[in-house]
Amino acid sequence: MYAYDEFDRAFLAERVDEFRDQVVRRLSGALTEDEFKPLRLMNGVYLQLHAYMLRIAIPYGTLNADQLRRMAHVARTYDRGYGHFTTRQNIQFNWIKLEELPEAMAALAEVGVHGIQTSGNCIRNVTTDQWSGATPEECDDPRIWAEILRQYSTLHPEFTYLPRKFKIAITAAAHDRAATKVHDVGLRLHRNAQGELGFEVLVGGGLGRTPFVGKSIRPFLPVRDLLSYIEAIMRVYNQYGRRDNIYKARIKILVHEIGAEAFAKAVEAEWEAIRGGALHLTDEMIAEIRGRFIYPAFQALEDDPAELVAALKDARFATWYRNSVHKHKVPGHSIVTISLKPVGAPPGDATADQMDVVADLADDYGFGEIRVGHEQNLCLPNIAQKDLPELWRRLDAAGLATPNVNLVNDIIACPGLDYCALANARAIPVAQEIAKRFSDLDRARGIGRLHINISGCINACGHHHVGHIGILGVEKNGQEFYQITLGGRADEHAQLGTLLGPAVSYEQVPGLIEDVVDTYMELRAGPHELFIDTVARLGVEPFKERVYAAH
Repeated sequence: MYAYDEFDRAFLAERVDEFRDQVVRRLSGALTEDEFKPLRLMNGVYLQLHAYMLRIAIPYGTLNADQLRRMAHVARTYDRGYGHFTTRQNIQFNWIKLEELPEAMAALAEVGVHGIQTSGNCIRNVTTDQWSGATPEECDDPRIWAEILRQYSTLHPEFTYLPRKFKIAITAAAHDRAATKVHDVGLRLHRNAQGELGFEVLVGGGLGRTPFVGKSIRPFLPVRDLLSYIEAIMRVYNQYGRRDNIYKARIKILVHEIGAEAFAKAVEAEWEAIRGGALHLTDEMIAEIRGRFIYPAFQALEDDPAELVAALKDARFATWYRNSVHKHKVPGHSIVTISLKPVGAPPGDATADQMDVVADLADDYGFGEIRVGHEQNLCLPNIAQKDLPELWRRLDAAGLATPNVNLVNDIIACPGLDYCALANARAIPVAQEIAKRFSDLDRARGIGRLHINISGCINACGHHHVGHIGILGVEKNGQEFYQITLGGRADEHAQLGTLLGPAVSYEQVPGLIEDVVDTYMELRAGPHELFIDTVARLGVEPFKERVYAAH
């Protein structure tokens, strides 16, 4: 966990006081909604279909127990008793009254969390792998570099009014859990032949109306040059990115139109003018940030302790363990993923009581640390194996032990037309109905790893383009229809899904998805061939022929 100082606390308190005054002026009529809009957006406040929505940043997906408890307090006191975790490792509160927003924000600021730069045309919350610092796969902890970028980008005067919003993701593992290839900038930490630590830099990724997979413009960037190179990218984008058309303003459009090679050339020219200057990261600077991360004081423990071996005789625990528990870099410890996708519930939602439970479990067993993944699940990254049985019992009692992580009913979905003013169609009810179709866990496990992503509009907050099965809500003659894509993925082999065929009605979607999955079960080369691999081998035509024949 990163240890914030007095400067951070004072800064947030001042920001809340400033926003409180803005709200008073809005309520009195001194500010119109149009005048208030840019001020509220700077603090993560949106006007949704039914109410204002407060989006809170969770930098690189890391929370401590007190912060999660405070989020539970806000959900219980100012909202309707729950919060929604998003694909940006943020949390959203959908029902806070405008007059109560400053109090909610003040309560959150007391524990070091805020909504600054969770909206607007600026550098948004920097995201990472939710297993950062715990998985043995990493060459370094990417949160160190995400924190450096957070400090660099917060209220950066040159990049507060970019052509469009800007998103950065970092990974340090060969398997990409941070979806770096579909971000404006993706950073992959690795070591070169000389053992030096650096980044592969990808630019121009992104989803939405015009989706692209990012292009690599520098195979190896020494870590000391991170900020100067990012600044060079931002300056090129700020200068040449379009401002005349909101739909063509993202950096992905600029990279596509001039080409990755020309873009890289412009960045290198800008970089040569600033590298080695004030943005050069010295060893001392890096060490200072690294030193402010407090790591658990792990005990030397044996793998597979007696408590775990005995508990694995319980079939329900063993099922959860195989699905939700992952290898840790320290012997005797594990990474635990907590599914926020119980069958029938909105994906990514957690009640205030559940947040309190997870905070207590983090304190009791996990060194007070919680992570948020872009899959809209939570994670306890540092759990002793001997504590897993008791952890599971308490999760199960709170309705948080659904063993469906990465299975067909672990669905990513945006809030859709139930909340969002931009949406064309519902997403949450579609996800709930599909999950019910696959509620039999034996069936879901037999299907294997399969990611379904649902977006209620073309803005793609549900990342439907990179779902193994992607579902996009569209409006046709005032009715909800849905386009289906197959074969997308967001990992190190990222690719966009292929359209299956004509859009289908709201009522047809669950049955069509079930037909797609049944077709996969018939066509796969064997029980170990994953859905994504079957689609890669056969293409979408065999699915299209069978599915549309039935509809």
